[in-house]
Amino acid sequence: MLTQLDLRNIIRIEENRKEVNKMNARIEAVRKHEGLTQEQFADRINLSRNYLWMLENGSRTPSDRTISDICREFGVREAWLRTGEGEMFVQDTQSEQVAAFLADLTKDDSDTFKKRFVEMLAGLSPADWELLERMAEKLTQKKEESP
Repeated sequence: MLTQLDLRNIIRIEENRKEVNKMNARIEAVRKHEGLTQEQFADRINLSRNYLWMLENGSRTPSDRTISDICREFGVREAWLRTGEGEMFVQDTQSEQVAAFLADLTKDDSDTFKKRFVEMLAGLSPADWELLERMAEKLTQKKEESP
């Protein structure tokens, strides 16, 4: 006969299993959000495609290392991956966003307006920056004044 403690343990184990299955669905959601195949995703976090398939299908529980690797490689919040609470991705600071923008520009070999504009900004003197700031302030004022 099952004791009350046994029943509580069974319920706790079942709830844990359901939460793990939800985590596996979140792992799949990250992969699909990134537009990667199972093989590509697995390669990025040093897993076999077969093991990733088992994670996504709920037949394996991800290790702490696997969870950490997913979070690091794809910028996923660990709390979201484990529990589903909060935002999926870590929000970058403004400095990180600027750094990522500039990194993307340097990788791009095409002669885009963005690239030419940033190159022009890089060549400005301190006096040019002051002039540009005044012009930007005037444009902002005009925009705020117009209906």
